[in-house]
Amino acid sequence: MNGYLKESNFMMVEEGFTTKDLLENLLVELGQMSDQQAFFVADLGDIVKKHLCFLKALPRVKPYFPVKCNGSEGVIRLLAELGAGFACTNKAEIACVQSIGVPADKIFYSSPCKQVAHIKYAASHGVQLMTFDNEVELSKVARSHPHARLLLGITADSSPSTHSNMMFGTTLESCRHLLETAKEQAVEVVGISFHLGSRGLEPQAFAQSVAAAQLAFEIGTELGYQMHLLDIGGGFPGTEDTRTQFEEIAAVINSALDLYFPDGCGVEIIATPGRYYITSAFTFAASITAREEVPVEQPGSDEEESGSKKSLVYHLSDGIYSAFSCLLFDTPCPRPQLHKRPCPDHPSHSSSLRGPPEDAEDHIADGLELPELQVGDWLIFEDMGAYTIATSSLLGGCSQPQITYAMSRVAWKAVQFFQGKPPQTEDDRESVCAPLSCGWEMAETLCVTPVFTPASII
Repeated sequence: MNGYLKESNFMMVEEGFTTKDLLENLLVELGQMSDQQAFFVADLGDIVKKHLCFLKALPRVKPYFPVKCNGSEGVIRLLAELGAGFACTNKAEIACVQSIGVPADKIFYSSPCKQVAHIKYAASHGVQLMTFDNEVELSKVARSHPHARLLLGITADSSPSTHSNMMFGTTLESCRHLLETAKEQAVEVVGISFHLGSRGLEPQAFAQSVAAAQLAFEIGTELGYQMHLLDIGGGFPGTEDTRTQFEEIAAVINSALDLYFPDGCGVEIIATPGRYYITSAFTFAASITAREEVPVEQPGSDEEESGSKKSLVYHLSDGIYSAFSCLLFDTPCPRPQLHKRPCPDHPSHSSSLRGPPEDAEDHIADGLELPELQVGDWLIFEDMGAYTIATSSLLGGCSQPQITYAMSRVAWKAVQFFQGKPPQTEDDRESVCAPLSCGWEMAETLCVTPVFTPASII
């Protein structure tokens, strides 16, 4: 074991005790204390399952988890224990990862737009791997971190895109000029990077980007660089209902890598899967703290019937400046589930969700059909792991909802087994091949033999 994650860092639950059971227990406890603060339940076993699936589907690719996606301590500790690297976008994220002992050579400063002070911080803390895609970034790194190892960020598609991530990356036509400029400034370029984003991504886009990266590699090699690292970015779906899509993407990536960067060519492959690892692991609970009724006039109906129709606005104990900040990242709001089962004969009403009443602009969701709810009722949101927890808040900034981490004993044994620590008994060994998540059942069991240790993964 690497020692990043200990049993004291999470709640151990027995197999069959789900995260939904844990959430229910917490709601009962909060009800007894009249506490209406929002909170998360995080199923670490779900992340273990995702990690093993990733290694099985993409055996040549080494994962670097993007801390901006979820910088919570339990997640960072677990992924460090599993041997993953970390992609950081600023000084705070680098500090967050290094605070638990992650070495600098497992950190990738992946932001395409970096502050000079943060570049100097990375240099002083041993972080060398970073990216650039224009002359301004190149000059900043050359002046502030002369020993950096750089990846040139490219885009394989020069057409306009609605996804914000596509604004970064230079075109193939500009690669030679940037690489020549880097040579003049004595900066070491070691490979190519691209990132396609995760909204509505077609698998074939990965193949096109890998092909473009191979052309950029040829330019770099021609100019005398020792090109040996390819970053294929993120863009992998993170929920169970799209698991087949992930396998399809993985198959396309494997075929492209075999064609353009065949095994044995000396090129290491890394990726930065964020939503894939974390989305389905977190469930969020928020209470209704206030409500407003807005009568809805029905043309042609009498006054009594019209009065029965109303639109309801519910204010929750959390909003877009905290857990629902995911909505700012082009993430649709998960449909809320009711903690209390409504009476079947109660009508539904057009409903909207808002954050705390202090901010009129804190809009979470509109156009929901919900039964009439009361102040103090709880709403449950699944798939809330991605972009819901800010690293700055974890380092002493604004308050965040409490996170209760849970892992089944089977999943914990799987972590130990993966690290090369053999189970103590034959029963333990068999249980490693059982479903790993302490939440929802897996469609298939996992039994991945730890052929290599984390040191050889990253």
